[in-house]
Amino acid sequence: MMGERRVDQSALFYAFSLERHVPADHMLRAIDRFVELDGLRAHLAPFYSAIGRPSVDPELLIRMLLVGYCFGIRSERRLCEEVHLNLAYRWFCQLGLDGDVPDHSTFSKNRHGRFRDSDLLRELFETVLRRCIAEGLVGGEGFAVDASLIKADANRQRCVPGDQGLPPEAASRAIDEYLAVLDDAAFGGATPVTPKFISPADPASRWTGANKGLAFFAYATNYLIDLDHAIIVDVEPSTAVRQAEVTAARTMIERVREHHDLWPARLAADTAYGSAEMLDWLVHDQGIEPHIPVIDKSERIDGTFSRSDFAYDHAQDLYRCPTGKTLVHGRRIFSTPRTQAPPDDTLRYRASTADCRTCALKPRCCPNTPMRKVTRSIHEGARDFARDIARTDAYVVSRRERKKVEMLFAHLKRILKLDRLRLRGPNGAKDEFLLAATAQNLRKLAKLIPPPTPATA
Repeated sequence: MMGERRVDQSALFYAFSLERHVPADHMLRAIDRFVELDGLRAHLAPFYSAIGRPSVDPELLIRMLLVGYCFGIRSERRLCEEVHLNLAYRWFCQLGLDGDVPDHSTFSKNRHGRFRDSDLLRELFETVLRRCIAEGLVGGEGFAVDASLIKADANRQRCVPGDQGLPPEAASRAIDEYLAVLDDAAFGGATPVTPKFISPADPASRWTGANKGLAFFAYATNYLIDLDHAIIVDVEPSTAVRQAEVTAARTMIERVREHHDLWPARLAADTAYGSAEMLDWLVHDQGIEPHIPVIDKSERIDGTFSRSDFAYDHAQDLYRCPTGKTLVHGRRIFSTPRTQAPPDDTLRYRASTADCRTCALKPRCCPNTPMRKVTRSIHEGARDFARDIARTDAYVVSRRERKKVEMLFAHLKRILKLDRLRLRGPNGAKDEFLLAATAQNLRKLAKLIPPPTPATA
């Protein structure tokens, strides 16, 4: 017989517990074990007045932001609606059933004020990273670094030519931030090249066609990860050019050492980080093995001998050609010896004109010049060291493990839905990248660290 629900009279009182209605295997239950915000209150205390009306609890704002970034809720208006309706979100934010959800404008007011003044989101990321280290998820022996382009909140059809600059009447918070970082090595000072177009909405974003499709305005998010469990040990925003990404990598390596005393033995990266200056900095200044392909454009394609066909003699500081003749640096004798490094950091080794004139291999060596010249970077020792590492089995392992950072970028864009920024300016990019990296580390903690087993009687 078909049943029928009959309610004679509504109950006068209800016994309802959020704790009982949130599933035991819900992700937020696992994440909540690693959210430690007590230190953030002390960190924020100097930025609040001792008198006046009590503010919205900053811990509530942080917990709501973590919900948004962990579950890919990109709009703060929608985030407020979801927290209001979703019981699990209410439980995580410690709102109960009748707690009021703050207005979406509260996030903007705090973000542009005390959150940025106190660098709160950086402190939040560092707090989660310290928990990862305490749980044994960071080995500290091998790191990998890479960058990924994230579209800026800037319309590609509303831009001005880069050589014209911004309109005189243009004014916004993003423009103020752009002017503040014009000399920053990670932004305006990264390259002297004038961008083809500038966006008046977010002029610090960079016009780029690196994805081989339609060009767009973008920032670069730079990740430094530990290779044991792909924990993000640092994150840094930069403009979307290679020089800025290399600068960001240096900044992250130094900051991780200063804040967490992490000093990797090896660093895995792609060819973008294989410049002579970067390799020399890693080998001689930091003592880190570069598991990085070397940027080498010395190979010739016209059939003549390349630099690799010439043997370098370290003891005598000279090259020997395939016939055994020498190419020396400083063949000319000056009255005042030149001891300074060349302005382009490149030494030039030249053969004798007499040797080349009578050489049988001249058509295959220097058919259009009277003598052969070979260039060598002043950082060539570090480049040779990187080439030697590239022949080892450990290098093959590092090349495979380096893909972990690319998987994090895929997770960032596909799961967390951070394929386009919502905030503008370098500070907006920094806020979003820090929160996204924090969310990824929290999700990794929740996945790898099982909950404690309840004690049996």
